[in-house]
Amino acid sequence: MSFKPTPIWLTAIVAPFLAMPVYAADAILTLPNESTVGVEVVETLRFESNQERLDDILLHPTQVEGASHSLPEYCVIIGTAQLNNERIRITTQNATCIETHETDSNIFSGDFIASAYAEDGQYAIACEGSPCTLAPGQSFMLTLNEAVEIEELDNPSAELNQRRREANGAGIANPIPREQPNPDAQ
Repeated sequence: MSFKPTPIWLTAIVAPFLAMPVYAADAILTLPNESTVGVEVVETLRFESNQERLDDILLHPTQVEGASHSLPEYCVIIGTAQLNNERIRITTQNATCIETHETDSNIFSGDFIASAYAEDGQYAIACEGSPCTLAPGQSFMLTLNEAVEIEELDNPSAELNQRRREANGAGIANPIPREQPNPDAQ
């Protein structure tokens, strides 16, 4: 039995290679509209009696049951918290995330428009005590108000590490940048 190439065989063999990208030069962090992610505050939020708004609050990802998506482990989300009828309304403006892959990392920073929902699905988070507080460990979900597409930023550290690995063609981990190995030598 001899093998005779036909258009069907060639298509079956070549099609998977055509479907794969040759090289993804720019990675993109994407999440669809109305997707949910679990988060918690980085520092305790405390609303005093005359205070109704806290700006530039920091959130980071955590595991929450029922979340449709997850963010990279190293991620900081910046938002605003408002006290309204014994509930804390949290809205976010942007996020910076670092996704790691062994020795490489991708950095993403951009718009991240979302609103907070309690684990029971209600908009905003119920107050815990008086004064009204929200502490690390109290997880809740953010629901995106629009799709997120954040392009990868340049990572100078990754470029520097790549040059160090390629130094002298031997992959020296931390080469001395001068010709003289002894800094005291003239």
